[in-house]
Amino acid sequence: MKFRPMALALAALPLALAPAFAQDRLPTIPPQDYTSEQKQAAEAFAQARGKPPFGPFEPLMYSPEVMTLARSMGDYLRFKPKIGTTLSELVILMTARRWTQDYEWYVHAPIAEKAGIAPEIVAAIRDGRRPARMSDDETIVYEFTAELQDTKRVSDTTYARAEARFGKPAIVDLAAISGYYTLLAMELNAARYPIPEDGKPLPRMPE
Repeated sequence: MKFRPMALALAALPLALAPAFAQDRLPTIPPQDYTSEQKQAAEAFAQARGKPPFGPFEPLMYSPEVMTLARSMGDYLRFKPKIGTTLSELVILMTARRWTQDYEWYVHAPIAEKAGIAPEIVAAIRDGRRPARMSDDETIVYEFTAELQDTKRVSDTTYARAEARFGKPAIVDLAAISGYYTLLAMELNAARYPIPEDGKPLPRMPE
């Protein structure tokens, strides 16, 4: 029994150290330290987005090939999805909430409201609640995305409603948005990428 305090202290050590090392997993690479492949990827990113790699693309720069492919997919799914950029933001928020991804939420919550998602809907998703009031289109997208993310499947009824409203090409984009922003959320969470100082972390909920 005399060793129990020491055992407890050692068990708590990883948790105590976690904040100190939270941003050291995949720290942002200074441009002057880029490899030739990273320089090429950063130049292509700047040409496509009008700015240097930022956010999730910073940790992805450790694998510039993946970063470039992710950026290319994002160029379409972020700006030109067949369900439109308002409904796509609803999916992005649902994905950020599912993964408790603070940076993804920090960036996209204001974009979603500017695009036309009601503040009440944003607040409900942040709290882990189903929004009380949504448009017909928002309801279809919400239910499709919730089923896909929560059950890993989409029921025939939910699929039929989405297909009848948006069509098969948009269904592909709808699922792809969930997948793409899940990829970014996973990379950000794995890297423990921080949110800006003015950001407010999402509520932590039981998984």
